Amino acid sequence: MMLSSIIVEDVLPSADMLRQFCEKTGKIAVKASCGSAEQALEFLSQNNVDLIFLDVEIPGLNGFELLDRLEIRPQVIVTTAEPAHAYRAFEYRVTDFLRKPFSYQRFADAVDKAALTRQFMRSSDEQVFIKSNGKMVRLALRDILYVESMGDYVRYVTAEKKYITLSTMKEVENLLPAQHFMKVHRSYIVQLSKAVPARESQLAIGDHRIPVSKANRQAVGQRLQNRTV
Repeated sequence: MMLSSIIVEDVLPSADMLRQFCEKTGKIAVKASCGSAEQALEFLSQNNVDLIFLDVEIPGLNGFELLDRLEIRPQVIVTTAEPAHAYRAFEYRVTDFLRKPFSYQRFADAVDKAALTRQFMRSSDEQVFIKSNGKMVRLALRDILYVESMGDYVRYVTAEKKYITLSTMKEVENLLPAQHFMKVHRSYIVQLSKAVPARESQLAIGDHRIPVSKANRQAVGQRLQNRTV
């Protein structure tokens, strides 16, 4: 399985080495090489990739500020000469952290980790995979009641348990099938088959009350009327 990627690295020899390593693996297609976060943001606003090779110390916005500005965050392999960035990098749930200089074998191990994570996280018509509390969790779509935004995190709510994971609502929208799930408020995505109208501005899912934004009320009403349970 080929992974699409971009390289964000302002030092040309380092960027060239990363490109060569990518080609050598036969698993990574490099779509762009960017010397700054601004260039990377411009490219990613028009293109999706599976993986970012990210130098944290780059001109202008640093690597972490770049990640903060991404609506959809691919997997990230940090490449830096400063080990002091490791703790913060893993707070961002990066796939791996490569301290410069690193060997090709260490690079290849990081790529294998990214490929395995990508394969494991693929969703199907019946289930999705999320990372919660440092572990991969398989959720059956039928069990998800709703998803709630919590700043940089989202909470998947089932009848039995709640799972918190680092994600954006945009990423959740792309992950969950639109025929079953709908964003009814900027902070909520619900499974339509579980929801019933509670009042003009709310849906009821069991004991939970979910707000419906004014802009979405008409569309939500039509979806509920036409839904397939």
